[in-house]
Amino acid sequence: MSSIEDKFAKLNAEFAPGQEVRQSIDEVSIEIDKIPGTSVDFSHGDIDAHAPIPGSIEVFNEGFEVGGAQAYTEYRGSLEIREYLAEKLTNFTGWQIKADDQLLITPGTQGALFLAMGALVSRGDKVAIVEPDYFANRKLVHFFDGELVPVKLDYYNTDTRAGLNLEELEAAFKNGVKTFLFSNPNNPTGVIYSRDEVKKIAELAAQYNVSVIVDELYSRQLFDERDYTHLIAQDEINSDNVITIIGPSKTESLSGYRLGVAFGSPKIIERMEQLQAIVSLRASGYNQRVLKLWFDEPEGWIENRIKDHQAIRDDLVSLINTQDGFKVRPTEAGSYLFPEFPKLKVSLSEFVKILRVKAGVTVTPGSEFGPGFENSFRVNFSQDHQASVDAMKRIIQVVEELRQ
Repeated sequence: MSSIEDKFAKLNAEFAPGQEVRQSIDEVSIEIDKIPGTSVDFSHGDIDAHAPIPGSIEVFNEGFEVGGAQAYTEYRGSLEIREYLAEKLTNFTGWQIKADDQLLITPGTQGALFLAMGALVSRGDKVAIVEPDYFANRKLVHFFDGELVPVKLDYYNTDTRAGLNLEELEAAFKNGVKTFLFSNPNNPTGVIYSRDEVKKIAELAAQYNVSVIVDELYSRQLFDERDYTHLIAQDEINSDNVITIIGPSKTESLSGYRLGVAFGSPKIIERMEQLQAIVSLRASGYNQRVLKLWFDEPEGWIENRIKDHQAIRDDLVSLINTQDGFKVRPTEAGSYLFPEFPKLKVSLSEFVKILRVKAGVTVTPGSEFGPGFENSFRVNFSQDHQASVDAMKRIIQVVEELRQ
């Protein structure tokens, strides 16, 4: 296989969210009797069950009415909207953001992630990632011909921290890692890095001159009144080496508008803009307007959104914990659960396909988040409450039928 073929083979989009229609069950040898129930796609959130911020379409229409000035903004985004975002995100993170050179609007947070990696990673560069972590992280390292350096997240053996192995992280930095990429809250487990963990990451990154990309997509949706620590605001960090990625696609259900924001180091933001100029030019101009609702939702809206999701989390966790051979750490933020289940008589990929056809339930296999998670799957529980509980019951039923 050529190097270019190998690169794209490692991207493998078959099990990415929304790609289930491309999964074939021809090779599954067992007979499948369907279990009745409402189909649920746990691979991504349901924006029909949890609607976008009120007024989104009206604000989008305002952007359309502005015309060319809104359609053809600067590559880094409308200055008016960047100034609005800089103020809101400064208040949110506690770090002073300058709209002119420290912030970039991107086509979704996925776009921001690609641009940040493209701005920092060259062939042969060592890149540390967490295992488990967002499935695209390791794929982007491969795509940019970097060398992957995994660091373990021992999320089951603690309830006061995320569980990052800081000794492994420092060893990786000592051995030449140039960039560290991680999500906080963690995707897929939903755990939040403790203040001590974040401060240690900041300290080590500064000590070893490592650039850090932190994905904070779910940092507004915190459960159980938990604290959250923003890396960029720590005294220990060198902010010239940090990019924070955030956006309104998940908690605020604005995923269809494909809006993301990156902020931090001016030199990295400049590179990201140059790359965006040849990849997509800009985030969709009309859509950028919708960002003016972000952090300005109706009173009580975000609190109710969190309350609704915490209730779904609680019911799913309670259900999972009644099952022999299952294990899960309760989500601390965001909309993901990452349960472990008993060993099955079929492979993980077969199980995921059988589950979709037999039970009408789509999950993301644990193997997408790193090696060693062949007995795990991820669910995004931003769904209709009762439908998600019923779907989890069907998952458990299928596991019971297939367990060794």
